[in-house]
Amino acid sequence: MDATAEPCTDFFKYACGGWLKRNIIPETSSRYSNFDILRDELEVVLKDVLQEQKTEDIIAVQKAKTLYRSCINESAIDSRGGEPLLRLLPDVYDWPVATDNWEQTYGSSWTAERTIAQLNSKYGKKVIINFFVGTDDKNSMNHIIHIDQPRLGLPSRDYYECTGIYKEACTAYVDFMISVAKLIRQEKGLPVDENQLSLEMNKVMELEKEIANATTKSEDRNDPMLLYNKMTLAQIQNNFSLEINGKSFSWSNFTNEIMSTVNINIPNEEDVVVYAPEYLTKLKLILNKYSARDLQNLMSWRFIMDLVSSLSRTYKESRNAFRKALYGTTSETATWRRCANYVNGNMENAVGRLYVEAAFPGDSKHVVEDLIAQIREVFIQTLDDLSWMDVETKKKAEEKALAIKERIGYPDDIISNDNKLNNEYLELSYKEDEYFENIIQNLKFNQNKQLKKLREKVDKDEWISGAAVVNAFYSSGRNQIVFPAGILQPPFFSAQQSNSLNFGGIGMVIGHEITHGFDDNGRNFNKDGDLVDWWTQQSANNFKEQSQCMVYQYGNFSWDLAGGQHLNGINTLGENIADNGGIGQAYRVSNNVFFFFFFLSFCYFLGRSRHIWRFPG
Repeated sequence: MDATAEPCTDFFKYACGGWLKRNIIPETSSRYSNFDILRDELEVVLKDVLQEQKTEDIIAVQKAKTLYRSCINESAIDSRGGEPLLRLLPDVYDWPVATDNWEQTYGSSWTAERTIAQLNSKYGKKVIINFFVGTDDKNSMNHIIHIDQPRLGLPSRDYYECTGIYKEACTAYVDFMISVAKLIRQEKGLPVDENQLSLEMNKVMELEKEIANATTKSEDRNDPMLLYNKMTLAQIQNNFSLEINGKSFSWSNFTNEIMSTVNINIPNEEDVVVYAPEYLTKLKLILNKYSARDLQNLMSWRFIMDLVSSLSRTYKESRNAFRKALYGTTSETATWRRCANYVNGNMENAVGRLYVEAAFPGDSKHVVEDLIAQIREVFIQTLDDLSWMDVETKKKAEEKALAIKERIGYPDDIISNDNKLNNEYLELSYKEDEYFENIIQNLKFNQNKQLKKLREKVDKDEWISGAAVVNAFYSSGRNQIVFPAGILQPPFFSAQQSNSLNFGGIGMVIGHEITHGFDDNGRNFNKDGDLVDWWTQQSANNFKEQSQCMVYQYGNFSWDLAGGQHLNGINTLGENIADNGGIGQAYRVSNNVFFFFFFLSFCYFLGRSRHIWRFPG
């Protein structure tokens, strides 16, 4: 705290002034908060447990440690240059700009269905069309195929305006493409015509701009009722016919090309949920303007872009200007940190076991259960104060709140059931000197696992997060709140610290996650996790009217360092509702010093990047 500050004038400085003096933003970051400090501490724990060799390690843990060693083995990675990528490229129809005679080699066998499908089915890379297997929103015990608009190479569709604060990012993005294409051609021993590289990569940017502009803005995708469009595969063919490279696109061939990798046949009568009908309609007008070469240049680039960081230093450095434009820094995260996070992201239960054994006290679960019970009770009490919500809707809201299931710390099985943990990673086999191949193995394994779920029931007991994660979650399809062991640490939580500090930290987070079940998205799902309209029309109308006030309030916040850029009040509505709800509930349970302890837990810096970032939640 800063006792010299006047709390009634600047409460943030009063509570966080001391923290601001003691901390600086690391060169590798564009923001810094207690979340980031806690992540730093967690990564140190992961480093220690992953590099420690123990003869008693179970097989799953041994594999996690082998994967970690392959990632930090920079001498082996550097000695291979781009060779692992070059060997892989023919498997995805290569990258036309980085090879000679592409049309003669691949032109006759190239089809859009096969190429887009292979990137998806083998490597989980969803370019142009986002095909995935996920929970059926309206029947949350079942899985279903979804078709959606793709993610983009730049952080959002706004970047493709390429003006103002986005101009530098666009230029750096194209330069990044050119640099990598040049490196690959040089490594192949092919001549480099920089004018030709520039011409082709600018064509890729032109195509990606058109795709970006065809996507629906995020603020227009917030209503899950409107997103959900169920139809058969045959109806998709009729409603969204595409022509690519002069040939009609077969949705059936495309779908079965993907699902055949897990031996599942998809008939034309199969139900599919289309999240982006407007995008698919616009896509038809875009794709018939570009050649197979143009489309393959884009698809291969998006695949290569994700893999550059797993190659030698020369390839990694090709990203520097791009990273600078996006994040305000070219400083790389320490290798051990990046590798600890990578292993954690791909083997979350094996790494979670190590983290829990090293850093999570056994009595913490029961204390958090009590905090959740108190805050849930307060949430239900606050329903009575909502004059705009009628009795019928309040009753169903209370039923939903009581039905919320909590997951605290970690799944017991990762500690107690060695066989289950070993079997989870049974198909994986890593080599210490083949980091790139290990990455490809993980991509294939994870995508195969997800596609297989189509004919399986949803396991609602399955955790949606690993244990070694500094964040908390609400799942609308499971009506479940999750507080991993990683966030159940000081200053957010400790079984030994005061209730006031716990309520100001994890208490607010608990209230935040509970409130997500009733925000602009979560309110559309019932107590069982199904997409069902359980609100009366009057209460729904009142909710929308009340929330507009918050949209307007937050939409008027701007940040000078981001060139006066305003927050998007629509995109941030769910988080803002959850923040306000979480603070209100934790305050009612706590006492008058709550806000001081809340600010202590959530002190932060923002800087360097000219773009607005959101906090975890």
